[in-house]
Amino acid sequence: MSQSHGMSLAESVANVVIGYVVAVATQMLVFPIFGIHIALADDLLIGLAFAAVSLARGFVLRRVFESLR
Repeated sequence: MSQSHGMSLAESVANVVIGYVVAVATQMLVFPIFGIHIALADDLLIGLAFAAVSLARGFVLRRVFESLR
């Protein structure tokens, strides 16, 4: 059974949202260890940039693998 484009997108979005929360929390914990001190707003924006790239990557890879199946 193949996955629709909509379900591929929904899966990618769910994955990215969870990843975004984990990434921002990780940045807040790890950056200070390396002497990087930034505002929460900056943490959120950095996480958002990576989340957008991750969403596009996840969707494209899912579609590629669905087409190869």
